Amino acid sequence: MQNTMKQVKAELDDLLVEADAGGGMVSVKANAAKKILQIKIDPIAIDKNEAELLEDLIVAAINKALDKAEERAQEHMKTKTKDLIPGGGIPGLDLSKLGF
Repeated sequence: MQNTMKQVKAELDDLLVEADAGGGMVSVKANAAKKILQIKIDPIAIDKNEAELLEDLIVAAINKALDKAEERAQEHMKTKTKDLIPGGGIPGLDLSKLGF
């Protein structure tokens, strides 16, 4: 079981999610291991008089991407570990909370 869990954790690096804020002015790519891989900012969003707005858009896009990454990781863990526990797992058990 421990080897399976290590393999599943390694696979999270390859599961990608994207999110945006401000109608696409800021977009963020992350993986299911909750690592930010890329941030893109539309040049239109760059205005020295609106720095606070841009900061807010970046934070919002990152938070959306990390939320999606968490969801994707949980789905992946559930799929990969359902056969490890007889009966398809324990309803409500979130193995990611146990460090897996």
